Amino acid sequence: MTATTPPQLPVPVVLVGARGHGRWHLAHLRRLAAQGTVRLAGVCDLTPLTAAELDGFGPVAQSDDFETLLAATGARVAVLCTPIPTHTDLALTAARHGVHLLVEKPPAPSYAEFRRLADGIEAADVACNIGFQSLGSHALPAVRRLLADGAIGEPAGIGAAGAWVRDEAYFRRAPWAGHRRLDGTDVLDGVLTNPLAHAVATALAVDGSTAAEDVTHIETELFRAHAIESDDTSCVRLTTAHGSRVTVAATLCADTAAEPYVVAHGTRGRLTFWYKQDRVLLQRAGHAPEETTYGRTDLLENLLAHLTDGTPLRVPPAATGAFMRVLEAVRCAPDPAPLPPDAWHTAPGTTADGSTLRRVVPGIDGLVAASADTLSLYSELGAPWALPQEVRSR
Repeated sequence: MTATTPPQLPVPVVLVGARGHGRWHLAHLRRLAAQGTVRLAGVCDLTPLTAAELDGFGPVAQSDDFETLLAATGARVAVLCTPIPTHTDLALTAARHGVHLLVEKPPAPSYAEFRRLADGIEAADVACNIGFQSLGSHALPAVRRLLADGAIGEPAGIGAAGAWVRDEAYFRRAPWAGHRRLDGTDVLDGVLTNPLAHAVATALAVDGSTAAEDVTHIETELFRAHAIESDDTSCVRLTTAHGSRVTVAATLCADTAAEPYVVAHGTRGRLTFWYKQDRVLLQRAGHAPEETTYGRTDLLENLLAHLTDGTPLRVPPAATGAFMRVLEAVRCAPDPAPLPPDAWHTAPGTTADGSTLRRVVPGIDGLVAASADTLSLYSELGAPWALPQEVRSR
Protein backbone atom coordinates (compact mmCIF):
# COMPACT_ATOMS: atom_id res chain seq x y z
CA MET A 1 0.00 0.00 0.00
CA THR A 2 1.52 3.32 -1.00
CA ALA A 3 0.36 6.89 -1.18
CA THR A 4 -0.57 8.05 -4.67
CA THR A 5 0.99 11.48 -4.14
CA PRO A 6 3.94 11.88 -1.74
CA PRO A 7 3.10 14.55 0.84
CA GLN A 8 4.98 17.81 1.02
CA LEU A 9 6.73 18.60 4.28
CA PRO A 10 5.65 19.43 6.86
CA VAL A 11 2.84 16.87 6.71
CA PRO A 12 -0.43 18.14 8.28
CA VAL A 13 -1.46 15.81 11.12
CA VAL A 14 -4.56 15.62 13.30
CA LEU A 15 -4.32 14.13 16.79
CA VAL A 16 -7.50 12.44 18.00
CA GLY A 17 -7.45 12.01 21.76
CA ALA A 18 -4.94 14.32 23.41
CA ARG A 19 -5.46 13.35 27.05
CA GLY A 20 -4.01 10.38 28.92
CA HIS A 21 -1.61 8.55 26.62
CA GLY A 22 -2.45 11.18 24.01
CA ARG A 23 -0.06 13.49 25.85
CA TRP A 24 2.81 11.22 24.76
CA HIS A 25 1.72 11.61 21.15
CA LEU A 26 1.41 15.38 21.59
CA ALA A 27 4.98 15.57 22.89
CA HIS A 28 6.20 13.41 20.03
CA LEU A 29 4.41 15.59 17.49
CA ARG A 30 6.08 18.63 19.07
CA ARG A 31 9.49 17.03 18.45
CA LEU A 32 8.66 16.18 14.84
CA ALA A 33 7.22 19.65 14.25
CA ALA A 34 10.48 21.18 15.49
CA GLN A 35 12.28 19.06 12.89
CA GLY A 36 9.98 20.33 10.15
CA THR A 37 8.55 16.87 9.48
CA VAL A 38 4.95 17.48 10.55
CA ARG A 39 2.56 20.30 11.31
CA LEU A 40 -0.08 19.78 13.97
CA ALA A 41 -3.08 20.92 11.98
CA GLY A 42 -5.80 19.92 14.40
CA VAL A 43 -6.74 18.31 17.70
CA CYS A 44 -9.96 16.37 18.20
CA ASP A 45 -10.90 15.95 21.84
CA LEU A 46 -14.00 16.40 23.98
CA THR A 47 -12.03 18.90 26.07
CA PRO A 48 -10.04 21.41 24.00
CA LEU A 49 -6.36 21.80 24.77
CA THR A 50 -5.26 25.04 26.39
CA ALA A 51 -3.00 27.60 24.77
CA ALA A 52 -0.21 26.49 27.10
CA GLU A 53 -0.58 22.86 26.00
CA LEU A 54 -0.33 23.94 22.35
CA ASP A 55 2.52 26.37 22.90
CA GLY A 56 5.02 26.26 20.06
CA PHE A 57 2.73 24.61 17.53
CA GLY A 58 1.36 27.71 15.82
CA PRO A 59 -2.33 27.83 14.80
CA VAL A 60 -4.10 24.54 15.61
CA ALA A 61 -7.77 23.91 14.78
CA GLN A 62 -9.79 22.17 17.49
CA SER A 63 -13.13 20.38 17.33
CA ASP A 64 -14.89 17.42 18.91
CA ASP A 65 -16.22 16.50 15.44
CA PHE A 66 -13.54 14.44 13.70
CA GLU A 67 -15.00 14.52 10.21
CA THR A 68 -15.47 18.29 10.31
CA LEU A 69 -11.90 18.71 11.53
CA LEU A 70 -10.51 16.56 8.72
CA ALA A 71 -12.33 18.62 6.12
CA ALA A 72 -11.25 21.93 7.68
CA THR A 73 -7.56 21.06 8.09
CA GLY A 74 -6.78 19.05 4.95
CA ALA A 75 -4.88 16.59 7.16
CA ARG A 76 -2.92 13.83 5.44
CA VAL A 77 -2.34 11.77 8.62
CA ALA A 78 -4.41 11.12 11.75
CA VAL A 79 -3.12 9.72 15.03
CA LEU A 80 -5.89 7.91 16.93
CA CYS A 81 -5.42 7.65 20.69
CA THR A 82 -9.00 7.19 21.87
CA PRO A 83 -10.96 4.53 23.81
CA ILE A 84 -10.57 1.09 22.26
CA PRO A 85 -14.20 0.71 21.05
CA THR A 86 -13.95 3.95 19.02
CA HIS A 87 -10.95 2.97 16.89
CA THR A 88 -12.77 1.29 14.01
CA ASP A 89 -15.34 3.99 13.29
CA LEU A 90 -12.77 6.78 13.59
CA ALA A 91 -10.30 4.94 11.37
CA LEU A 92 -12.91 4.35 8.70
CA THR A 93 -13.94 8.01 8.85
CA ALA A 94 -10.33 8.99 8.17
CA ALA A 95 -10.06 6.39 5.41
CA ARG A 96 -13.09 7.86 3.62
CA HIS A 97 -11.20 11.16 3.48
CA GLY A 98 -8.03 9.49 2.17
CA VAL A 99 -6.24 10.20 5.46
CA HIS A 100 -3.48 7.81 6.54
CA LEU A 101 -3.40 6.45 10.07
CA LEU A 102 -1.49 5.59 13.20
CA VAL A 103 -3.96 3.71 15.42
CA GLU A 104 -3.12 3.01 19.06
CA LYS A 105 -3.09 -0.59 20.23
CA PRO A 106 -5.12 -2.67 20.59
CA PRO A 107 -6.62 -1.88 17.19
CA ALA A 108 -10.13 -3.07 18.10
CA PRO A 109 -12.07 -4.72 20.95
CA SER A 110 -13.06 -7.82 18.94
CA TYR A 111 -11.89 -9.76 15.93
CA ALA A 112 -15.01 -8.79 13.99
CA GLU A 113 -14.32 -5.08 14.59
CA PHE A 114 -10.69 -5.63 13.63
CA ARG A 115 -11.72 -7.19 10.32
CA ARG A 116 -14.05 -4.27 9.66
CA LEU A 117 -11.19 -1.86 10.35
CA ALA A 118 -8.59 -3.75 8.31
CA ASP A 119 -10.89 -4.42 5.36
CA GLY A 120 -12.10 -0.80 5.27
CA ILE A 121 -8.55 0.55 5.31
CA GLU A 122 -7.51 -1.78 2.52
CA ALA A 123 -10.55 -0.85 0.41
CA ALA A 124 -9.81 2.85 0.86
CA ASP A 125 -6.13 2.29 -0.10
CA VAL A 126 -4.77 4.31 2.80
CA ALA A 127 -1.71 3.40 4.86
CA CYS A 128 -1.98 2.41 8.51
CA ASN A 129 0.36 1.44 11.32
CA ILE A 130 -0.97 -0.07 14.54
CA GLY A 131 0.79 1.41 17.57
CA PHE A 132 2.73 -1.60 18.85
CA GLN A 133 5.90 0.47 19.19
CA SER A 134 8.00 -2.53 20.23
CA LEU A 135 7.54 -3.97 16.74
CA GLY A 136 9.57 -1.06 15.43
CA SER A 137 12.58 -2.25 17.45
CA HIS A 138 15.65 -3.14 15.39
CA ALA A 139 16.23 -5.90 17.95
CA LEU A 140 13.30 -7.84 16.54
CA PRO A 141 14.77 -8.68 13.11
CA ALA A 142 18.14 -9.28 14.80
CA VAL A 143 16.57 -11.85 17.12
CA ARG A 144 14.76 -13.48 14.21
CA ARG A 145 18.06 -13.78 12.31
CA LEU A 146 19.79 -15.34 15.31
CA LEU A 147 17.01 -17.88 15.68
CA ALA A 148 17.03 -18.69 11.95
CA ASP A 149 20.81 -19.15 12.06
CA GLY A 150 20.50 -21.67 14.89
CA ALA A 151 22.32 -19.52 17.46
CA ILE A 152 20.51 -21.31 20.32
CA GLY A 153 19.93 -24.61 18.56
CA GLU A 154 16.54 -26.03 17.68
CA PRO A 155 13.61 -23.88 18.86
CA ALA A 156 11.93 -25.05 22.07
CA GLY A 157 9.25 -22.40 22.57
CA ILE A 158 8.84 -18.76 23.51
CA GLY A 159 7.75 -17.26 26.80
CA ALA A 160 6.91 -13.69 27.74
CA ALA A 161 6.72 -12.13 31.19
CA GLY A 162 5.20 -8.86 32.32
CA ALA A 163 5.13 -7.98 36.03
CA TRP A 164 3.82 -4.46 36.51
CA VAL A 165 2.47 -2.40 39.39
CA ARG A 166 -0.72 -0.38 39.00
CA ASP A 167 -2.56 1.54 41.71
CA GLU A 168 -6.28 1.16 42.26
CA ALA A 169 -6.57 4.66 40.75
CA TYR A 170 -5.35 3.24 37.44
CA PHE A 171 -8.69 1.50 37.05
CA ARG A 172 -10.49 4.82 37.50
CA ARG A 173 -8.46 6.66 34.84
CA ALA A 174 -11.39 6.60 32.39
CA PRO A 175 -15.02 5.41 32.41
CA TRP A 176 -14.06 2.33 30.37
CA ALA A 177 -10.99 1.40 32.46
CA GLY A 178 -11.06 -2.09 33.93
CA HIS A 179 -14.06 -3.16 31.87
CA ARG A 180 -14.59 -6.07 29.52
CA ARG A 181 -17.80 -4.50 28.29
CA LEU A 182 -19.49 -1.17 28.88
CA ASP A 183 -23.12 -0.43 28.02
CA GLY A 184 -23.20 -3.57 25.89
CA THR A 185 -20.06 -2.66 23.93
CA ASP A 186 -16.82 -4.67 24.06
CA VAL A 187 -13.93 -2.83 25.72
CA LEU A 188 -11.39 -5.54 26.68
CA ASP A 189 -9.24 -3.38 28.96
CA GLY A 190 -7.43 -6.39 30.42
CA VAL A 191 -3.77 -6.92 31.25
CA LEU A 192 -3.07 -9.09 28.19
CA THR A 193 -5.05 -7.00 25.74
CA ASN A 194 -4.11 -3.45 26.74
CA PRO A 195 -1.36 -2.52 29.25
CA LEU A 196 0.79 -5.57 28.46
CA ALA A 197 -0.51 -6.20 24.96
CA HIS A 198 3.02 -5.51 23.71
CA ALA A 199 4.19 -8.68 25.47
CA VAL A 200 1.72 -10.74 23.45
CA ALA A 201 2.42 -9.01 20.13
CA THR A 202 6.20 -9.09 20.60
CA ALA A 203 6.27 -12.77 21.56
CA LEU A 204 4.27 -13.60 18.44
CA ALA A 205 6.59 -11.48 16.30
CA VAL A 206 9.69 -13.21 17.70
CA ASP A 207 8.08 -16.50 16.73
CA GLY A 208 7.29 -15.18 13.26
CA SER A 209 3.58 -15.79 13.86
CA THR A 210 1.85 -12.45 13.27
CA ALA A 211 -0.98 -13.25 10.85
CA ALA A 212 -4.37 -14.43 12.07
CA GLU A 213 -3.93 -17.83 10.42
CA ASP A 214 -0.63 -18.38 12.25
CA VAL A 215 -2.44 -19.21 15.53
CA THR A 216 -4.18 -22.58 15.75
CA HIS A 217 -4.93 -23.13 19.46
CA ILE A 218 -5.25 -20.83 22.49
CA GLU A 219 -5.54 -21.57 26.22
CA THR A 220 -6.41 -18.81 28.68
CA GLU A 221 -6.34 -18.36 32.44
CA LEU A 222 -7.83 -15.02 33.48
CA PHE A 223 -7.94 -13.68 37.05
CA ARG A 224 -8.48 -10.40 38.85
CA ALA A 225 -7.37 -9.20 42.26
CA HIS A 226 -8.83 -5.71 41.89
CA ALA A 227 -12.55 -4.94 42.10
CA ILE A 228 -12.86 -4.65 38.32
CA GLU A 229 -14.53 -6.56 35.51
CA SER A 230 -11.48 -7.28 33.37
CA ASP A 231 -8.38 -9.35 34.16
CA ASP A 232 -5.32 -8.00 35.93
CA THR A 233 -3.40 -11.28 36.42
CA SER A 234 -3.54 -13.69 33.51
CA CYS A 235 -1.66 -16.04 31.25
CA VAL A 236 -2.20 -17.47 27.80
CA ARG A 237 -0.57 -20.28 25.82
CA LEU A 238 -0.72 -20.50 22.06
CA THR A 239 0.09 -23.16 19.53
CA THR A 240 1.13 -21.82 16.15
CA ALA A 241 0.69 -23.19 12.65
CA HIS A 242 4.30 -24.36 12.55
CA GLY A 243 3.90 -26.15 15.88
CA SER A 244 5.66 -23.81 18.29
CA ARG A 245 4.39 -22.93 21.76
CA VAL A 246 4.15 -19.32 22.92
CA THR A 247 3.25 -18.49 26.52
CA VAL A 248 2.58 -15.03 27.96
CA ALA A 249 2.13 -14.38 31.69
CA ALA A 250 1.25 -10.91 32.91
CA THR A 251 0.08 -9.10 36.02
CA LEU A 252 -0.62 -5.58 37.25
CA CYS A 253 -0.35 -6.83 40.86
CA ALA A 254 3.39 -7.44 41.16
CA ASP A 255 5.26 -6.79 44.37
CA THR A 256 7.98 -4.98 42.38
CA ALA A 257 7.65 -3.54 38.87
CA ALA A 258 9.99 -5.19 36.36
CA GLU A 259 10.91 -4.69 32.74
CA PRO A 260 8.76 -6.99 30.57
CA TYR A 261 10.60 -9.39 28.30
CA VAL A 262 10.30 -12.18 25.76
CA VAL A 263 12.55 -15.23 26.02
CA ALA A 264 13.17 -17.66 23.16
CA HIS A 265 14.26 -21.11 24.32
CA GLY A 266 16.47 -23.41 22.26
CA THR A 267 18.18 -26.74 22.68
CA ARG A 268 21.55 -25.01 23.18
CA GLY A 269 20.66 -21.71 24.83
CA ARG A 270 18.21 -18.85 25.10
CA LEU A 271 17.62 -15.30 23.85
CA THR A 272 16.04 -12.72 26.14
CA PHE A 273 14.58 -9.56 24.61
CA TRP A 274 13.62 -6.69 26.94
CA TYR A 275 11.41 -5.07 24.36
CA LYS A 276 10.91 -1.67 26.00
CA GLN A 277 14.68 -1.23 26.20
CA ASP A 278 15.54 -2.78 22.79
CA ARG A 279 18.02 -4.93 24.70
CA VAL A 280 18.90 -8.54 23.84
CA LEU A 281 20.89 -11.10 25.86
CA LEU A 282 22.20 -14.17 24.03
CA GLN A 283 23.16 -17.10 26.28
CA ARG A 284 24.40 -20.31 24.70
CA ALA A 285 26.50 -23.30 25.57
CA GLY A 286 30.23 -22.83 25.12
CA HIS A 287 30.05 -19.03 24.75
CA ALA A 288 30.16 -16.06 27.08
CA PRO A 289 26.85 -14.15 27.36
CA GLU A 290 26.44 -11.44 24.72
CA GLU A 291 24.28 -8.39 25.33
CA THR A 292 23.36 -5.89 22.61
CA THR A 293 21.18 -2.78 22.63
CA TYR A 294 19.53 -1.83 19.34
CA GLY A 295 17.85 1.21 17.89
CA ARG A 296 14.19 1.63 17.08
CA THR A 297 12.09 3.01 14.24
CA ASP A 298 9.23 5.17 15.47
CA LEU A 299 5.94 4.07 13.92
CA LEU A 300 4.71 7.56 13.03
CA GLU A 301 8.02 8.35 11.35
CA ASN A 302 7.82 4.99 9.59
CA LEU A 303 4.33 5.90 8.33
CA LEU A 304 5.62 9.25 7.05
CA ALA A 305 8.55 7.54 5.32
CA HIS A 306 6.13 5.09 3.73
CA LEU A 307 4.10 7.96 2.33
CA THR A 308 7.20 9.81 1.12
CA ASP A 309 9.31 7.08 -0.44
CA GLY A 310 7.48 3.76 -0.09
CA THR A 311 9.38 2.48 2.95
CA PRO A 312 7.56 -0.70 4.09
CA LEU A 313 5.19 -0.25 7.00
CA ARG A 314 6.40 -1.83 10.22
CA VAL A 315 2.99 -2.72 11.72
CA PRO A 316 0.18 -2.74 9.16
CA PRO A 317 -3.13 -4.19 10.40
CA ALA A 318 -2.35 -7.61 8.89
CA ALA A 319 0.71 -7.87 11.16
CA THR A 320 -1.56 -7.78 14.21
CA GLY A 321 -3.96 -10.53 13.14
CA ALA A 322 -2.44 -13.14 15.47
CA PHE A 323 -2.62 -10.72 18.39
CA MET A 324 -6.27 -10.13 17.60
CA ARG A 325 -6.89 -13.89 17.68
CA VAL A 326 -5.56 -13.83 21.24
CA LEU A 327 -7.73 -10.84 22.13
CA GLU A 328 -10.75 -12.67 20.71
CA ALA A 329 -9.97 -15.74 22.83
CA VAL A 330 -9.81 -13.51 25.91
CA ARG A 331 -13.07 -11.83 24.89
CA CYS A 332 -14.86 -15.16 24.51
CA ALA A 333 -13.37 -16.79 27.61
CA PRO A 334 -15.33 -16.97 30.87
CA ASP A 335 -15.17 -13.76 32.87
CA PRO A 336 -11.97 -13.45 34.91
CA ALA A 337 -12.17 -15.30 38.22
CA PRO A 338 -11.88 -13.05 41.30
CA LEU A 339 -8.96 -14.08 43.49
CA PRO A 340 -9.97 -15.02 47.03
CA PRO A 341 -9.26 -12.37 49.68
CA ASP A 342 -6.35 -14.40 51.09
CA ALA A 343 -4.62 -14.41 47.69
CA TRP A 344 -3.81 -10.69 47.71
CA HIS A 345 -3.14 -7.81 50.07
CA THR A 346 -3.09 -4.04 49.80
CA ALA A 347 0.11 -2.02 49.78
CA PRO A 348 0.94 1.67 49.42
CA GLY A 349 0.58 2.98 45.89
CA THR A 350 3.21 4.70 43.80
CA THR A 351 2.28 8.31 44.55
CA ALA A 352 4.71 10.24 46.72
CA ASP A 353 2.05 11.19 49.25
CA GLY A 354 0.80 7.63 49.65
CA SER A 355 -2.74 8.68 48.77
CA THR A 356 -3.42 5.58 46.67
CA LEU A 357 -3.35 1.85 47.33
CA ARG A 358 -2.49 -1.12 45.16
CA ARG A 359 -3.23 -4.80 45.38
CA VAL A 360 -0.35 -7.27 45.46
CA VAL A 361 -0.61 -10.99 44.73
CA PRO A 362 2.13 -12.63 46.82
CA GLY A 363 4.43 -14.79 44.70
CA ILE A 364 3.11 -13.52 41.36
CA ASP A 365 6.47 -12.03 40.36
CA GLY A 366 8.03 -15.48 40.55
CA LEU A 367 5.09 -17.17 38.84
CA VAL A 368 5.27 -14.79 35.88
CA ALA A 369 8.99 -15.51 35.45
CA ALA A 370 8.46 -19.26 35.92
CA SER A 371 5.78 -19.27 33.24
CA ALA A 372 8.16 -17.67 30.75
CA ASP A 373 10.90 -20.13 31.73
CA THR A 374 8.80 -23.30 31.53
CA LEU A 375 6.00 -22.32 29.11
CA SER A 376 3.51 -23.27 31.83
CA LEU A 377 0.18 -21.82 32.89
CA TYR A 378 -0.42 -20.60 36.44
CA SER A 379 -2.46 -23.69 37.28
CA GLU A 380 0.35 -25.96 36.09
CA LEU A 381 2.80 -24.05 38.31
CA GLY A 382 0.70 -24.89 41.36
CA ALA A 383 -0.70 -21.45 42.20
CA PRO A 384 -3.41 -22.36 44.74
CA TRP A 385 -5.77 -19.66 43.47
CA ALA A 386 -5.41 -20.96 39.91
CA LEU A 387 -6.16 -24.62 40.52
CA PRO A 388 -10.00 -24.32 40.64
CA GLN A 389 -10.10 -22.10 37.54
CA GLU A 390 -11.48 -23.76 34.43
CA VAL A 391 -9.06 -23.31 31.55
CA ARG A 392 -10.90 -22.57 28.33
CA SER A 393 -9.27 -23.76 25.16
CA ARG A 394 -9.72 -22.65 21.60
